[in-house]
Amino acid sequence: MKFVLNFELVPDGSSFDYATPADAIVEGKNSPLAVELFGFDFVQRVFISSNFITVTKNDETKWEDELFGMKQFLKQFFEDKKEVFAKATIAAYEAAGGEQDSETVIKIKAVLDQYVRPAVESDGGAINFHSFNEGTVKVLLQGSCSGCPSSTITLKQGIENLLTRMVPEVKEVVAEGV
Repeated sequence: MKFVLNFELVPDGSSFDYATPADAIVEGKNSPLAVELFGFDFVQRVFISSNFITVTKNDETKWEDELFGMKQFLKQFFEDKKEVFAKATIAAYEAAGGEQDSETVIKIKAVLDQYVRPAVESDGGAINFHSFNEGTVKVLLQGSCSGCPSSTITLKQGIENLLTRMVPEVKEVVAEGV
């Protein structure tokens, strides 16, 4: 389930994916919000990006039974002005920036940001550039896209077709870590 907020949680284009409760306490990735969300016994994954949070539940739980409580929890969390991320997480994220990209990588990122990211985010997911090497673009699919049965079709028929058409140096797009 995607929960959209009217303010930014992380800088545009960045995201944090927590597949387990232990991920939420890893130094450099620590999120008090994710820790608290994993306190709900039905929560299996938490994804935080730009202005939304995607929560993946277990198969046994119905959203109809939990949606109101989850909305109330999130409303109270932000009204109490609790920290979404530990200060060390933000510092680590800011320190990681600054690499110079090649002209091809700049084009690839621009296509992903302009054409692909909005569509993927509208479904509660995220796509992030991972690397480009010898014609192959590797991307990270996160949030609701991670493990989605349609993600392979979207990746090959949508994203790969778009990138190979708009950036001639691109020959293939593959998902990393899916």
